[in-house]
Amino acid sequence: MKPLLAALLLALVASPARAGDVVDTTFAKAQGPHAFNVRDLVMMDRVSDPQLSPDGRYAAFGVRSTDYAANKGVNAIYVLDLERKGAAPVKVVDKGSSARWSADGKSLFFVAPAKDVAQLWRVDLGADLSSHATPVQVSHAPLDIVDYKLAPDGKQVPLSYEVFTDCATLACTEQRIDARAQDKASGSLYKKLFVRHWDTWADGRRNQLFVGAFGADGQLPAEPTLLSRGIDGDIPSKPFGDASEFAFAPDGKSVYFDVRVAGTTEPWSTNFDVYRVPADGSAKPTNLTADNKAWDAYPVPSPDGKTLYYLAMKVPGFEADRFAIMARDLATGATREVDPRWDRSPGGLSISADGKTLYATADDEGQHPLFAIDPANGEVRSLSGQGSVGGYSLAAGKLLLARNDLKRPSDLYLAKADGRGLKQVTHFNAEDLKEAQVGDFEFFQFPGWNNETVQGYVVKPVDYQKGKTYPVAFIIHGGPQGAMTNSWSYRWNPQTYAGQGFAVVTINFHGSTGYGQKFTDSISGDWGGKPLEDLKLGWKAALDKYKFLDGDRACALGASYGGYMVYWIAGVWNQPWKCLVDHDGVFDARMMYYATEELWFEEHENGGTQYDVPQNYEKFNPLNHVKDWRVPMMVIHSARDFRIPDTQGLGAFTALQRRGIPSELLHFPDENHWVLKPHNSVQWHDAVNAWLKQWTAKDAASK
Repeated sequence: MKPLLAALLLALVASPARAGDVVDTTFAKAQGPHAFNVRDLVMMDRVSDPQLSPDGRYAAFGVRSTDYAANKGVNAIYVLDLERKGAAPVKVVDKGSSARWSADGKSLFFVAPAKDVAQLWRVDLGADLSSHATPVQVSHAPLDIVDYKLAPDGKQVPLSYEVFTDCATLACTEQRIDARAQDKASGSLYKKLFVRHWDTWADGRRNQLFVGAFGADGQLPAEPTLLSRGIDGDIPSKPFGDASEFAFAPDGKSVYFDVRVAGTTEPWSTNFDVYRVPADGSAKPTNLTADNKAWDAYPVPSPDGKTLYYLAMKVPGFEADRFAIMARDLATGATREVDPRWDRSPGGLSISADGKTLYATADDEGQHPLFAIDPANGEVRSLSGQGSVGGYSLAAGKLLLARNDLKRPSDLYLAKADGRGLKQVTHFNAEDLKEAQVGDFEFFQFPGWNNETVQGYVVKPVDYQKGKTYPVAFIIHGGPQGAMTNSWSYRWNPQTYAGQGFAVVTINFHGSTGYGQKFTDSISGDWGGKPLEDLKLGWKAALDKYKFLDGDRACALGASYGGYMVYWIAGVWNQPWKCLVDHDGVFDARMMYYATEELWFEEHENGGTQYDVPQNYEKFNPLNHVKDWRVPMMVIHSARDFRIPDTQGLGAFTALQRRGIPSELLHFPDENHWVLKPHNSVQWHDAVNAWLKQWTAKDAASK
């Protein structure tokens, strides 16, 4: 064993996870030069949510640090003077998020708790950022703010609260919640789906949109005005919606928002629509996109107020259809597609102050850059080059980007509005990355299914030496309409394996995003077909091209759809693998239909309901191939995963144990489809790394 690796293992204090064990996740971060590991990962500062001041001089942004002892992240807000040479970021809010500039650029609004309720606050900033004023609470509602967005003139603010829609006031919702807490009967009676979604059981509340006007004292009323009157839906959408789903008109007289009206079809519908409502709440919302039965969302008004831009899909019931940029003439109602020749699915839509440029991010050939789109002719150009843009802001002819790649987490970069002069302006984690060494990476292409070009990438182990060979972690991405891109991740980060001495191989098989909509669509109805062929051909291409890959010491890993594929290859392509790791995968396609919550996904991917087309659910059902399983497997699942319930993982573990195949089950009672808590993340990585090393050790590989 190499001395450095031995020292790191001793520092962990814990022994490898085994079935039934409770793993000690004692934290001991390595000092001095060392290979990157999960302890480096969980303690990194996470830079996000860049916001330029109206004059373009200052950058406000969020930084999430980790309080490992408390097992949670802590969000703070920083401001950087972009014009003062050598200026360092200044922390202006110790605990808060969602910073937004006031219209005059002299203050920041943000969300932070007051007596355990998320409220809106304001902090006034002076010329010397280090002497900013004490934050002032400006909202006093009894419920948590879900999200907010300031009006263009800064005099009003749309606010989202989760309420009972038959309550006339926020106080009514609070009283009903308190009454339920006092009730000794714990049952809930449901009359329609969703009964649970993502990781939360439904309690009858909806995210609803309100508006509040600041008084002369700068305070918001405790009872704001309801805007989404009569809307049975969530604004923003659950579970991941945000303030990009609503927007003020430039004149402040109207508010636009998107919502999926629930009714009794919510679990099998993707029919979001864009609505307009008077900002004073004097009339009910009007549906502007009722003719399209697919997804319409993310409204962005033009600066002159004449055009509404938004994103729209064309296929009902399909969440991974291409988003087209649409333009609606608000006077005539005429609608056109801005970018029909751009075969990408954009997100994060914004518009320049002169209305002549739209901005959006999109997956593109393994990258996730920022693009500029001409709304007049649909011409598109990339602005940010390689890597991934996680957020951006526009002001005063400048762009502020949060940008990352496979070797470094997000930092802020500043450029002109056309992308020229891109330069890094923050350097969080720089010192840590000097000590924690990461592996080099390279994208490659090969002829995949039907001889069509497919892309993947390889990450070298940190201790790479030419002429040596290394065990391999073959990572299969989820989605399935997703991709392994040139980006930094805090969950499935290839560098955590490279730091353990593994090479990493991953393939963006048919169904991945960023290669055209036809490529993305090709996985639907064919989960175990074309993608498996791509994985086989990609594995062979990687072995042929990169001689440092030891094909006799390789394990395959995947989560969600990647977990499904691990269960699938366990029965139909298990020859290359010394071990498998399955996180939150689909084991029984039949039961998955009845146990998951978002039925539109299952119905589109399988061409209908399970009872109408049962043969489609059986065609690529891993459960039907358990008799051919032979490879040792670690199964990981979480109790709060309602997307792929943990009975799927328990069923797979039962099959492994009953067949006598070496196997382990790691179960988290407090996580959802993702593992998010710092201690759980460390435990997850320690257990997985121990499993990989156990089965790829040279003595194990020779058996």
